[in-house]
Amino acid sequence: MTYALEIDGVSHWFGTNKVLNDINLQIADGQIVALVGPSGCGKSTLLRAILGTHPPNAGRILADGLEITRPSRAVGIVYQHYTLYDFLTAQHNVAFGLKLDQTSIPFRLFQYPKWRKLREQHLRQADDFLRKVGLKAAIDRFPRELSGGMRQRVAIAQAMIMRPKILLLDEPFGALDESTRTDLQMMLLTFYQENLDAKSRGEDPPYTILIVTHELNEALYVSDRVIGLSQYHDDGENGATIVYDRPCPIFHPDDARDYDRFIQQREELRQAVFDEK
Repeated sequence: MTYALEIDGVSHWFGTNKVLNDINLQIADGQIVALVGPSGCGKSTLLRAILGTHPPNAGRILADGLEITRPSRAVGIVYQHYTLYDFLTAQHNVAFGLKLDQTSIPFRLFQYPKWRKLREQHLRQADDFLRKVGLKAAIDRFPRELSGGMRQRVAIAQAMIMRPKILLLDEPFGALDESTRTDLQMMLLTFYQENLDAKSRGEDPPYTILIVTHELNEALYVSDRVIGLSQYHDDGENGATIVYDRPCPIFHPDDARDYDRFIQQREELRQAVFDEK
């Protein structure tokens, strides 16, 4: 079986500072997985290893069966502090990655008719992804005309249009107000429902997501599986490892927001991952 993401025996250290300790993880197509852990446990180090910017000292990471040793189209990421181009509309911001990936400056200068046709195709794709994230009415707005939550949606569409095998979300909602955060959590539930609908039709699910969050309610609400990374384990002096890996209750976008459904699991997660004892 080929996984969207496979982490095999990954360890990482900086000099004598041991950060990650024998990480093993498989994420299947269509899963939305939440990663939680105490401050300093190496969540960011693990994300950078998955992204390919900082390969691990030991072990290997594969996306869609191919080993990741440098940044790749197979892995996309959206950070909490995202970057949009102020001089481009939402539509053109989302299409910009396709422009860089599929064309060159000589192509755009000397084969302008072909470039114009391809550009129209890119913009149509950008429109589609902006609609997916609920920004149909904001296609022609500049970043300065968008709220923080809307800009975050543009950043997510910007990453999704490149069709990565797995999308990493690094604390994507941490700087947003509660109402906006709730809207974006609902967006993730909608993505998961689209995955289920695709599977029911015998199609490949379109979204595989690993989201890092420090909010346990959010982790259990938006994902179908929660991973706990922690340095609080028997071999913790050699770095953090996965100490918790469990499925979560599945919420439909139209379901009531009922946190009582996972009170017991939230406490279990807190004790297993965050309790030094």
